[in-house]
Amino acid sequence: MTNNTVPQGFRMNALGHAVPESQVKDIDKLRDDIVLDIVEAAKMLQGKMAIYKTNAMAQVADFVDLSASEFGVKFGGTKGNVSLVSFDGKYKVQRSMGEHRVFDERIQAAKSKIDECIKRWSVGSSDQIKALVELAFRVNKQGHIDVNQVLSLRQLNITDADWRDAMDAIADSIQVMGTTPYLRIYERQDDGSYKQIALDIAKL
Repeated sequence: MTNNTVPQGFRMNALGHAVPESQVKDIDKLRDDIVLDIVEAAKMLQGKMAIYKTNAMAQVADFVDLSASEFGVKFGGTKGNVSLVSFDGKYKVQRSMGEHRVFDERIQAAKSKIDECIKRWSVGSSDQIKALVELAFRVNKQGHIDVNQVLSLRQLNITDADWRDAMDAIADSIQVMGTTPYLRIYERQDDGSYKQIALDIAKL
């Protein structure tokens, strides 16, 4: 069948064939019903969460705009990271902007400079650093070099001038391709720390 309409009294199998209900085992029917019920509820919940996020983000943005224009209070900028705490301090709402960072073609020049440094240094510690460099420049499943992994090299206490030039070249090669807004809600615990209210089903 070419469409998604299943005739009454039939069930569509994984190959796209309409199978008469009479030929489907009871256990397969029960499994199918359970899966479809769970999926339908999940899609409804997903839709409600999307609406909730949109509304909550709009409320935060409106408040930040209001506080900046009428009261001269700034909470990190209308489009930046914002932390709002309830009057009693029990709840905290955080809006954060996650940047999507990638390297441009200059990262290859930085890698070459690093390789030259390692080649120039004596054997020993340079072998360990080489292993760290190869790990940092590993390409992920998406075919990209992990920005955070490479930036971890900048934390190494190496004063070699060429190495420092390579670290600067790494920083210069980072490009921000976009941002993603995140909303996190926290509740204060008895010990004074804040625990995030989980909205990820895996963390419930």
